[in-house]
Amino acid sequence: MSYQPYLDLVRWDRPAGWLLLLWPSLSALWVAAQGWPGWHLLLVFVAGTVLMRSAGCTINDVADRDFDRHVQRTAQRPVTSGVLSVRQALTFGAVLALLAFALVLTLNQPTVIWSFVALAVTLIYPYAKRYVSMPQAVLGIAFSFGIPMAFAAVQGEGRDWHQAWDSVPPLAWGLLLGNLFWVLAYDTEYAMVDRDDDLRIGMKTSAITLGQWDVPAVMWFYVLHLIIWAICLQPLALGWPWQLALTLAGIQALGHYFLIRQRQREGCFQAFRLNHYVGATLFAGIALGFALR
Repeated sequence: MSYQPYLDLVRWDRPAGWLLLLWPSLSALWVAAQGWPGWHLLLVFVAGTVLMRSAGCTINDVADRDFDRHVQRTAQRPVTSGVLSVRQALTFGAVLALLAFALVLTLNQPTVIWSFVALAVTLIYPYAKRYVSMPQAVLGIAFSFGIPMAFAAVQGEGRDWHQAWDSVPPLAWGLLLGNLFWVLAYDTEYAMVDRDDDLRIGMKTSAITLGQWDVPAVMWFYVLHLIIWAICLQPLALGWPWQLALTLAGIQALGHYFLIRQRQREGCFQAFRLNHYVGATLFAGIALGFALR
């Protein structure tokens, strides 16, 4: 069998998806380590992010297969179209998750414990869309969990599993909260693409729940994200690189308003795809700030 359906299943040709998870995790890694975290942690978090995001795609596609066939954007996904069976997809997803877990096992015990929490939230999200009016909030927690895991990986060294909570400081939870608002912003843009289809099939999304307030809400989500991260990182004195990064990220967020204000599919999808540049900008400001401090 061709490998192409499996590559399509994990959206291999669309790296924006895993970059949205990677940049906040790397930002947290740099903050936790107060600079360069070392090659081991860097490689584990990069590879682990790609693997777990790919595994998450398989879980999502299996859970949504009966809905996706009614949505223009997702009707040709491998599981929905029948190119891959549910068993094939779940087996592939399990292999990816096990590879990611193998990487986590090279870290300390608190990080291993937090990885189970991250997995649980990942498994919950596809089904939250059936019952929760703002499932993007659940996704926000799942997509932000690399942040406490990064702090645990750095600051949990030498601690046992029962000290997992102590290995994650309040700063990590503040950054997670801020990142949650960023996820709400870009995934609401994503949900705006499918709004008409989701209304027809009864799927719950933030775009539907917010209604006419979707565009203002997205912009406020961006504002809250940047304000919370600015407050959290202000004591670290990262200097002009961080201030410049915040400014550039704000300009990018403002540009998204002009992409989504007409609520057209193309504009909303473009806004979503460009979001990883916001995360990259903030990470660059943090990394350079520590390098020059």
